[in-house]
Amino acid sequence: MAGIELAEARRHDHARAWPAVTARLLLDDASGRAAAVAVLRAGGLVAMPTDTVYGVGVALETPGGLARLFAAKDRPLDRAIVLLVADLDQASSVGVLSPAARLLAERFWPGGLTLILPQTPNAGLPEVLTAGAATIGVRLPDHESPRALARALGPLPVTSANLSGHPEARDASDVLAQLGSRIDLVLDGGPGRGGVPSTVVDCSGDLPLVLRAGAIAAAEIAAVLDEAGLAHAFGP
Repeated sequence: MAGIELAEARRHDHARAWPAVTARLLLDDASGRAAAVAVLRAGGLVAMPTDTVYGVGVALETPGGLARLFAAKDRPLDRAIVLLVADLDQASSVGVLSPAARLLAERFWPGGLTLILPQTPNAGLPEVLTAGAATIGVRLPDHESPRALARALGPLPVTSANLSGHPEARDASDVLAQLGSRIDLVLDGGPGRGGVPSTVVDCSGDLPLVLRAGAIAAAEIAAVLDEAGLAHAFGP
């Protein structure tokens, strides 16, 4: 199935006629989120505010959904997409949490930390989601909107709500300007918080390793691991 979806993504990526229809715009409140869940369950693409910039996602189980998400952004197929989760249990359903990964999640989630984890056995994640890797990026955001959607639908593939190579969307109008005809719904939560992107820590090997410095300093991560007596591949 992974190869079929990857081939489908390539077809969508190279040939797509976008309708002259603008996405619905709803407030990011209980009613709007309920509508967003319905759109996602029906296979649509939804943009929502997060704790950094606006993101756009699709239900993981949607046939061809990831292909459409990549195509909507003009996103290269060799770039994996992270899963946003509602809680630690959802994270462990798709990724293997080592003692170090679990400690970092408990300390820094919800927040600006993305963990790269080995996929759980039989996770069955689509190859296009992970760019063919045996790992998956997982984050628990510090914003109720994506957490609510993930709570209803399960781990949610979400990427920034902009065309690849274009400025990140800081509010709903930015999303509509770039993706308005390519997605189905935008939840308007006001201006995004922006700021520094998440720190990415690879916990798939023997020792945790910071791949990208961001919202959480490597020194702070190292201090937490040191306090617990857990080895790591980086230091203060």
